[in-house]
Amino acid sequence: MGYTIAQKIIKAHLVSGEMIPGREIALKIDQTLTQDATGTMAYLEFETMGVKRVKTEKSVAYIDHNTLQSGFENADDHRYIQSVAAKHGIYFSRPGNGICHQVHLERFGIPGKTLIGSDSHTPTGGGIGMLAMGAGGMDVAAAMGGGAYYIIMPRMFKVNLTGKLKPFVSAKDISLEILRLLSVKGGVGAIIEWGGEGIKNLSVPERATITNMGTELGATTSIFPSDEVTREFLRAEGREEDFVPLTSDPDAVYDKVININLDDLKPLIACPHSPDNVVTVESLAGTKVDQVCIGSCTNSSLFDMLKVAALLRGKTIKDSVSLSISPGSKQVLTMLSDCGALSDIIASGARILECACGPCIGMGFSPNSAGISLRTFNRNFEGRSGTADAGVYLVSPETAVAAALTGEITDPRMLGSMPEVKMPDSFKINDTAVIPPVSEQNYESVTVLRGPNIKPFPASKPQQDTLSAAVSLKVGDNITTDHIMPAGAKILPYRSNIPYLSDFCFAACDKGFPERARKMGKSIIIGGQNYGQGSSREHAALVPMYLGVRAVIAKSFARIHAANLINSGILPLTFKNPDDYEKISAGDNLTIKNIYAGMDRGEMILKNNTNGEIIILTCSFTERQKKILKAGGLLAYASK
Repeated sequence: MGYTIAQKIIKAHLVSGEMIPGREIALKIDQTLTQDATGTMAYLEFETMGVKRVKTEKSVAYIDHNTLQSGFENADDHRYIQSVAAKHGIYFSRPGNGICHQVHLERFGIPGKTLIGSDSHTPTGGGIGMLAMGAGGMDVAAAMGGGAYYIIMPRMFKVNLTGKLKPFVSAKDISLEILRLLSVKGGVGAIIEWGGEGIKNLSVPERATITNMGTELGATTSIFPSDEVTREFLRAEGREEDFVPLTSDPDAVYDKVININLDDLKPLIACPHSPDNVVTVESLAGTKVDQVCIGSCTNSSLFDMLKVAALLRGKTIKDSVSLSISPGSKQVLTMLSDCGALSDIIASGARILECACGPCIGMGFSPNSAGISLRTFNRNFEGRSGTADAGVYLVSPETAVAAALTGEITDPRMLGSMPEVKMPDSFKINDTAVIPPVSEQNYESVTVLRGPNIKPFPASKPQQDTLSAAVSLKVGDNITTDHIMPAGAKILPYRSNIPYLSDFCFAACDKGFPERARKMGKSIIIGGQNYGQGSSREHAALVPMYLGVRAVIAKSFARIHAANLINSGILPLTFKNPDDYEKISAGDNLTIKNIYAGMDRGEMILKNNTNGEIIILTCSFTERQKKILKAGGLLAYASK
């Protein structure tokens, strides 16, 4: 039996374990990336390990999330990250150089290599044939220190593309179609490989859009072959020597195969408040639009921006619409300027934002109250834009431009003929905004600079054999990490200050939770399906841990969040019978005994002391995870 692309990379990087779905494996990690919303905490964790220099082939710290400096907090974090990067062997991408996933694809991604990043959209690297995965900051810190990355061996899905995209239908529509077919939890526990004749007409930036959006499926990662399209991209980036051909074997076996005919695709749109709430654009035609945002790590490549410029050339956006453009990198912005496309965009009435994540994480450019915002981003969770009652829709750049020009949701095919967009044979290379670390010999010469907002890493507590605690919160299905620990311009600057952040924990669900949890001292949270979907931010586990949460009991968990809970010493447990969710209410007093034996058995017995109900809980912990939980978290375990 042959191997899939992912299985080939896993096999080449396997440190321990067997490649059997459901079994834990450990992988050697070649590259890591962090961004500033998660990076400060990741580097604080790395420092506690006492490792002098990173052990990876390449580690890069990007500044792209918290670039709005309305106070000293973000500037201090950037200074800290730059100094710790210089000292410990990490490359530092300065503010303004671009979004981590776009820049990494351009300058550092290598087919066949492993990459983990403290950002859930790290799978963008799969567009260039990397095994790229999002992870919590502790896991990234451990990998930088030379440790393996532990995951459960995923199943393998294959998506075969046939045909060719028609004008005004793009890679974003492919992403929305697979979300329509599978849902936001349809990829959980799987790696999605893209293939078929249809991929030959997809450039690396288009492939990266698709692998980026694979995160919204809950997939471990997504990956494309490394082929002649990949070679051409690397050649244009002046990195042809990094090219490695990589394809699946003809007799590779997949757990699921999905076929999509590109000839049949129409422009699609994801409605509020979930990326899988997908319908055709034409079905919503005429809906008034207040704001349009083009960019983010999903659709900010030069290819996307040139299409936008061509569609806007000689036209003016509707008076009632505000349009923002966020180029993905300095390289993209420079080349737009050099070829005149930037002038076309500016002349249309668009506002040019920094090469950063910006509106995608609520860092500025929030919609008006109850506003309708069309965005080329990857998430439209409620409140994520920074406006609680906004209606956010996810669309392609073509559909976004159509709405900006007409002031309403418009099928872009109504714009007439699609202008031809020709990509350059080579990109303009300028890496001056990537600062290399000092040599190992000069390690002692670097002083790590810490501002007053950077607080010590919170201490966790070992998991005891008996847990008796009340339910501090009960929530429903598809609770995202944005629900648990919101982003946005008002909160993100405090990512290195867990005590301050704790006041905002679950603010979208219950503003009284933080104070209630503090008064309880220790507590349990009850959740529904797909608990913890979305961002990889470990703060969604660290802050509840700081507030005394000792266990989360849910119908099911998102992969990265479950790992982050374990790393923080919090028990993630599931209902054996999902209907038992109804037998527990907020405030109920619960007891779980014989936790250690239950970890080994895969089942625990919960008694609801308030109503007398007996509930069976399930779990599936590896031996390593059991030790982490008993120690009180990954850092406590690693320090033993």
